[in-house]
Amino acid sequence: MKNESTPEDNRLTRFVFDELPIRGLHVRLTEVWQHINSQKHYPLPIRTALGELTAAAVLLAANLKFDGQLIVQVQGKGMLKMLTAEATSDRTCRATARWDENIRLPENAALTDLLGEDGMFVLTLQPANGESWQGIVPLAGGTVAQMLMNYLHQSEQLDSFIQLAADGQHLGGLLLQKMPDNSINAANADNAWAEIRIPAQTLSRDELLNLDASTILYRLFHEIPPRVFPAQNIEFACTCSRSKVRDMLLLLGGEEVGEAVAEQGSVEICCDFCHERYVFDENDINQLFGMDTAYYAALNKKTAEN
Repeated sequence: MKNESTPEDNRLTRFVFDELPIRGLHVRLTEVWQHINSQKHYPLPIRTALGELTAAAVLLAANLKFDGQLIVQVQGKGMLKMLTAEATSDRTCRATARWDENIRLPENAALTDLLGEDGMFVLTLQPANGESWQGIVPLAGGTVAQMLMNYLHQSEQLDSFIQLAADGQHLGGLLLQKMPDNSINAANADNAWAEIRIPAQTLSRDELLNLDASTILYRLFHEIPPRVFPAQNIEFACTCSRSKVRDMLLLLGGEEVGEAVAEQGSVEICCDFCHERYVFDENDINQLFGMDTAYYAALNKKTAEN
């Protein structure tokens, strides 16, 4: 994706409080988010939640010391089926959502109402080298930020503060995290955490969407200024490829894919994230499976009917 943003946009900023066991991250995306948002016609409440989850994924991926991909999902059984946001250690991201597009969603619909009962929060780490890891917890909280703070408290046992916001043009996020520190007692650590968290709670949605990191950090913490590291660029990137689609078709099996070829003449897969289309005609499928898949699918169907 070509980046034509201003210096304050599409940036991730790290900061630490040298005298306190607290670190933080700020992200603001404009063109990157607009590109993600343009892939589908998202209803307002889903667009908002997806933007917030995208900001969360970028913050979480940057907060981890690993090479690979982080996937954050919110899953439900209601009108909204799934929100997915992915971020990588290379500072790229992508996101998408699935919902019942036959239903007109109220613009003020709450996220929990859209997800319905038995919702789940799923976080997956896919290292560049090594085995994947996945954590799954029931949804707790009415917003993406609350769900994420509850997840972090359960999984990492670390106090975190997260503020997220998104509209059609921008998304923003702020993450603060209290780090273990044996050099101070628990009471002092709690006081330090409150000293930082309380002003952070005054950050408004409009400020998070429209102000850059330096302005926000000065407004919130000018009495205890953090040490701010150079900002890093965030870009959109999709990891889909023809070879990955080929692998998916192999997992489906020759019979199922052959039935689709027999009915339609080819198989077409569209990426949910970037809308890239991958078409496999009958020759492609036969070469993939090393046989006439449409013929064997028809033969198996006839055998089953008899």
